[in-house]
Amino acid sequence: MRQIFLDTETTGLSPAGGDRILNLACVEMISRKLTNNDFHCYINPERDSHEDALRVHGLTTDFLADKPKFPEIAHEFLAFVKDAEIIIHNATFDVGFLDAELERAGLPKFSTHVAKITDSLAMAKELYPGKRNGLDALCERMGVDNSNRTLHGALLDAQLLAEVYIHLTRGQDALLIDSHSASATSGAGTIKADFSKLDLIILQPSEAELAAHEDVLKQIDKASGGKTVWRAPASA
Repeated sequence: MRQIFLDTETTGLSPAGGDRILNLACVEMISRKLTNNDFHCYINPERDSHEDALRVHGLTTDFLADKPKFPEIAHEFLAFVKDAEIIIHNATFDVGFLDAELERAGLPKFSTHVAKITDSLAMAKELYPGKRNGLDALCERMGVDNSNRTLHGALLDAQLLAEVYIHLTRGQDALLIDSHSASATSGAGTIKADFSKLDLIILQPSEAELAAHEDVLKQIDKASGGKTVWRAPASA
């Protein structure tokens, strides 16, 4: 399945209050490899950004004035993400904005266009409970270089998220079997070993070690009230 790492920048924090998307990016990954087939656009939000939001993304109203409005890029965007798994850091936030923009454009909700939405923030909280799990904190924890992130940009953040996700899911690699490698090694994918000529060295315990072992067993048996299974009669 195609995986798409998605990020948005917005004029503020409340789609219900009229805030809009002004920067949208999608980074494609197939078989855990980035394809460089990305989708990225700036959008005229038809309103000014809040001061706090502007300090985060730095995208001014003048810069965005000649950019397309969301309905103009909606169909191209939806065609890019169609039937893919979408990975978003704090998915509730971005999906809320996407749903609001799609509703204004007379289109169905975002989830109806994609196969699955995965929240990488929820994944990180499960792996690192009680720790900071923002994108910058995860980059620092996992050694992902985010030195260029002086301002938040949707494309850079989506690219960083892809790297972070690889680290978050790296433990899953051990569960995967490379059938081609197995076949190349063993012919039929099964390794057979002959232990018949292996000369094993058996070390016998000393009398002192046996006595110490017996003493430990007696202590355990006493603590259990004589209920240890190794002290039970053979007939039992």
